[in-house]
Amino acid sequence: MPQLYDENASKKATNLSINSDLLSKARKLNINLSATLEHALESELRKSERDNWLKTNKLAIDALNELADKNGLFSDAYREF
Repeated sequence: MPQLYDENASKKATNLSINSDLLSKARKLNINLSATLEHALESELRKSERDNWLKTNKLAIDALNELADKNGLFSDAYREF
């Protein structure tokens, strides 16, 4: 799977506005805000990349599914379920 971003890129300080109660509770639990945000951003990026790939390849996916529906799959003869 291709890498989504350069994990070795330098860190960059930034300012964020966060719900004060949420921030307070996260700090009380010693949640690493930077790591949590990076994880959430990676997840959103992965979802966005997936959605874009599906949109870009929709015609090909539909054509392949139609072909399989009409003709079956090569492996059908070997299925035991």
